[in-house]
Amino acid sequence: MLETLKQWDRELFIYLNSLGIERFDGFWIIVTQIETWIPLFLLFFILIFYYFKWKRGGTILFFLLLTFGITILCTGLVKDFVARLRPNNVEALSEVIRILQKPTNYSFFSGHASSSFSITTFVVLALKEKTKWIYFAYLWPLLFVTSRIFVGVHYPSDIFVGALVGTVFAILFYLLCKKTLRHDRLKVKDLA
Repeated sequence: MLETLKQWDRELFIYLNSLGIERFDGFWIIVTQIETWIPLFLLFFILIFYYFKWKRGGTILFFLLLTFGITILCTGLVKDFVARLRPNNVEALSEVIRILQKPTNYSFFSGHASSSFSITTFVVLALKEKTKWIYFAYLWPLLFVTSRIFVGVHYPSDIFVGALVGTVFAILFYLLCKKTLRHDRLKVKDLA
């Protein structure tokens, strides 16, 4: 059963990777770089402090960064434990896929997927009551993870599991953040 799933994963990857069009290669290479998204991260910070002011915004930002850090740590540990080769490093695939990047670390699960979905989900949960437009933030991780297939470095299962892990961490840490903010609010009321 596991071998069948792996085969389907490889076949789906080859199919999706083959949909890439050469004239869009530059776009996908830019989209896949984390530095490209720095303005979005700055927007997230601005929105958090705009809607929650300094003290509460600082607490939310702390938990957001904690979510990101724990997600990246977990991703790295799992990658080293599972040690799945990236598609671009599998010799049998090198003749049938388009490769635009050649990272040498492991594939499972995607750090791009886990980190982008953890950040976005946390920010959406924090800001959904303040602005409904925040749901458009999910365009970032969707583009970000799609780029990983088109540049030839992740299987669909890497992305799916990464997105799931990132989302779960975001929900857990958001609930912890909410509890912390509620506790702080009660302490302030007690002092008054």
